[in-house]
Amino acid sequence: MAMNLRLPSEVATALQAEAARTGRSQQEIVRDALGRHLHLIDHEAMEALITDRDRARVAGVVQPARVGYRKVKPRLRLPKGTTSLDLLGRDDRF
Repeated sequence: MAMNLRLPSEVATALQAEAARTGRSQQEIVRDALGRHLHLIDHEAMEALITDRDRARVAGVVQPARVGYRKVKPRLRLPKGTTSLDLLGRDDRF
């Protein structure tokens, strides 16, 4: 369901700050808060879903990506019939 939500400026600012701090979207934070408030989300089950990466991000150890994924152009073109495996020495192969 789509919804427009008008927030007081201090709540909107806090929501933006939390989204920037945690790397989560504002929608995700609001959905999470509503689910907890309405007792639709079990707090203990939610804690079990939090990954080590999420904990590190919240603690500020890991920062969210500043730039989204960009398509990378290859810098090296191998001759036809040559693979990257062919570039390894015999001892480097599995």
